[in-house]
Amino acid sequence: MKNVSPRSRRSPFGLSFKLIVMIVVSILTVEVIIYLPSVANFRVVWLEDRIRVGKVAAQVIDLIPPTFALPPQFANSLLTSAGFTAIVARTQGRSLLIQRDDVPMPLTAITADTRERGPFVMITGALDTLFNGGERTLRIVGGYEDVQDGLVEILVPEKPLRDAMLIYSRNIFFLSLIIVALTSAAIFLFLNQLLIRPIGRLTNNMIAFRKTPENGTLIISPSRRGDEIGIAERELEALENDLFSMLYQRKHLADLGLAVAKINHDLRNTLGAAQLLSDQVADLDDPKVQRLAPRLVQTLDRAIGFAQSVLDYGRQANQPPRPQPVDMRMLVTESAAEAGLVGHPDLEFKNTIPDDFCINVDPDQFSRVIVNLLKNAREAIEGRHGENGDNAISVHIDRHEGGPSLIISDTGPGLSNRARDNLFKAFEGSGRAGGTGLGLVIARELTEANGGRLRLVPSDEGTVFAVDIPRSLVC
Repeated sequence: MKNVSPRSRRSPFGLSFKLIVMIVVSILTVEVIIYLPSVANFRVVWLEDRIRVGKVAAQVIDLIPPTFALPPQFANSLLTSAGFTAIVARTQGRSLLIQRDDVPMPLTAITADTRERGPFVMITGALDTLFNGGERTLRIVGGYEDVQDGLVEILVPEKPLRDAMLIYSRNIFFLSLIIVALTSAAIFLFLNQLLIRPIGRLTNNMIAFRKTPENGTLIISPSRRGDEIGIAERELEALENDLFSMLYQRKHLADLGLAVAKINHDLRNTLGAAQLLSDQVADLDDPKVQRLAPRLVQTLDRAIGFAQSVLDYGRQANQPPRPQPVDMRMLVTESAAEAGLVGHPDLEFKNTIPDDFCINVDPDQFSRVIVNLLKNAREAIEGRHGENGDNAISVHIDRHEGGPSLIISDTGPGLSNRARDNLFKAFEGSGRAGGTGLGLVIARELTEANGGRLRLVPSDEGTVFAVDIPRSLVC
């Protein structure tokens, strides 16, 4: 009982470690979910800032009279300061193109339309810039708020946008680490105080109590908490108190049972010697002795039978059955001989089990079941004291949907109401005076150990017991 099973060994990754991992993963998952729309919004804001600068530049140039020739150096300086390659402004049917003459126009460009504000478009655009951007050219498209069908297009290198997004992502990353560290620590300290330490206390107590349940000082002292942890502590205290008391009670009962077995054994030997003396006394010619001798012999036989049944019950080992194919007709015949039915002068025994009926059970244990049932049937018939009737005991197989049943029936007087009410109860379920009722208790335990079921069948005459056998046990 003191050996620690592998299931009781602690894992190197305890509840605290799993809790920290869960908190960190949860917070990081939330941070990623927040980061995606955040970086997408950062990209849109950057693009809108470029559109506003482009609108201002286009308005400034648009104010210059057409008769005034715009120097190329001015356009180059304006676009260079803004970081643009070219600006196209379309308003009220007019188009304005401003481009740098010192930078060739790119052949391809990636379009980024600031008028499209769908979450999916914004997030996919941001991810595309982060993972694929760098050397590409962006074609930023935006509209005028106060001009219908107004449009501004700007060509800019994508690298400044990607660099700004990487800096923003780095800042978000370090901020997330700080948030994760502070939040995880706060949640862990709270849950450690609220759950982990109390659960650890319960676990340590169960392990310690399991090793030495006879130590009453290891019984847990529950806290005053009213939640589930407090209920678990109080229930564990009650359980350990019950186990502690039960252990001492079983120890005392075991010692008492051993003493009773020794006394019972000595008593049986003494009764056996008294029985030999009673047999000698029965041979005397004294009329009084002849009158009292049968009663004395009957009383001694009953006492010996009681002592023997108690010894048999005490020797009942809790060994698992060893099933093997058993010829039931032959087993019942052998059991009938052991129960004193073969050659009995006053009753008839009928065994109608088919020759080919075979089941997988422990032959020794199943033989004890049948012997006990047949003995009870014989003693019930013999106990009628000369009453007329068809004295017979029969054994047959009843086949039904759930599986076969071994039926043992007799034509005796049947069970009394007291015996029926206390059936299968040790020292209470006997159907005759002086009986212990242990035979039926042993029979039921052995039947259930072999996978069957012993039950009393209602009957108008005599007593009928059925041993139900599952189909899986039939050969």
